[in-house]
Order: sequence, then structure tokens, then C-alpha cells
Amino acid sequence: MSADVTPSFDVSEAEQNAVDKVVRLILRFGLSVPAILFLESMRPLNFLGSQFMHIMSPAVHTLVPMAEWDHLAHLLEDRRGVEYLIRRIETAVEEKASG
Repeated sequence: MSADVTPSFDVSEAEQNAVDKVVRLILRFGLSVPAILFLESMRPLNFLGSQFMHIMSPAVHTLVPMAEWDHLAHLLEDRRGVEYLIRRIETAVEEKASG
């Protein structure tokens, strides 16, 4: 997966790693279309969603490493982060189809 999908948005290496993990899970379960539709429909509420992710951190850390969850929540606080995640999913789907 290419790291410079949205060059105008700075993403830390830790955030990139968290996104890569999410994208791999989405592809593994064949949920790329539902994931993109969900992200597109929730775009206006991205900040509230990211804050909810912070609230859920204590409960989720048994399933997902706390640091990765927090990095993903931080990324999604910005609308460009939602766009970044959508583009990464789309890029991964294209790469999987071509290779």
C-alpha cells in the first residue's frame, strides 16, 4: 500500500501503521464497500465519532492495542483523516484486484 495517498495531510508513522492494520482487516473480511459507505456517511460527524472512540478506549483495548486505537481516533478527528482512510481502502482494493 502506498503511503502518500493524500500528500497534503501529514500522517505519523504510528497513524499509518494503525490505518494499515484496519485496511487489512477490512479487506480480509470483504468489507471495503460497507466501510467506505459508512465513512462517507459519517463524514459530517467525524469529530464526534473520534471522541466516542476515545471514550470507548478502556473497553476496546482488550481487542485492539490501546496505542493503535488512540492513533486511529486522533487521525479521524480531522476530516482529512477520514478522506485519508477512504483513499487507503480504495488503493488497497485496487492493488488487490490488479495483483
